[in-house]
Amino acid sequence: MLTVAVLISGTGSNLRALLEAARHPDFPARVVVVGADREADGLAHAEEFGIPSFTVPWHLHESREHWGEEVGRQLDVWKPDLVVLSGLMRLLPPSLVAAYSPRLINTHPAYLPEFPGAHGVRDALAAGAAETGASVIVVDDGVDTGPILAQERVPIVEGDTEHTLHERIKPVERRLLIDVVRRIATGELALSSAS
Repeated sequence: MLTVAVLISGTGSNLRALLEAARHPDFPARVVVVGADREADGLAHAEEFGIPSFTVPWHLHESREHWGEEVGRQLDVWKPDLVVLSGLMRLLPPSLVAAYSPRLINTHPAYLPEFPGAHGVRDALAAGAAETGASVIVVDDGVDTGPILAQERVPIVEGDTEHTLHERIKPVERRLLIDVVRRIATGELALSSAS
């Protein structure tokens, strides 16, 4: 059984989808802990599902490296096989990436390498793109530059706003994430060969 830690910053919609998938007896992975960089709304999902959680507030640490060291200490307690960044709006320091790579994955609301960074949906609209997408990648030291594990196109339709487009991307992101975690757990997807 693959053990998974999930790190969030917000509402945790991808986290919830993963928790619901993992509730099924035939799903080959279990979320063992949820962490956040603030008092995130998504921590309520962990509580509802009886999953332990921790918070390492970003603003209480003098640097990204010190914050990352504390996140790493919290993760080390659980020794997860895989760490999923699910809407975590912080760049992990290189030391934490090195400690977990390539067992560290992230979702992104764009068809990478198109529109990396924190505003992928807005950037796709601003560029006048006809389509964007969702991606699941291995985290590296860059910004959304790691090896791509799965991705799918999502069309941009006339009248789309950042909100409406993002709402159409989210279900695709969730489905891709659940499938990637399942394939990693079954050995169908080897992370070492993805990097």
